[in-house]
Amino acid sequence: MSGGRLTTHVLDTARGKPAAGVRITLYRISGDMRHKIGETVTNADGRSDAPMLAGADLTEGSYELVFAAGDYLRATGQAAKGVLFLDEIPIRFGISDAGAHYHVPLLISPFAYSTYRGS
Repeated sequence: MSGGRLTTHVLDTARGKPAAGVRITLYRISGDMRHKIGETVTNADGRSDAPMLAGADLTEGSYELVFAAGDYLRATGQAAKGVLFLDEIPIRFGISDAGAHYHVPLLISPFAYSTYRGS
């Protein structure tokens, strides 16, 4: 694939496996405004079937991925109804090189999460 791309995946660290069925929404940030530009659901490997952005659609700027962790945690029996400690998890990040690969993974459990720039 030529040009840059944005990919992500979700790992369930409490269960020790990929998190399938997590809804992920992608926003472009412009000042105080957030513009929805995409949405996907993770597959059995905890990944989207295609990059969230690729080629000419990937431009320099600020972005936010919002992971619907609460829905996933409830669906897998790791959380009950009611108020959750973690529900929607936003990760705001910047893209400074539109020709590069940006991989933003999320590692989740009912009470913690982490992320990093992967490869």
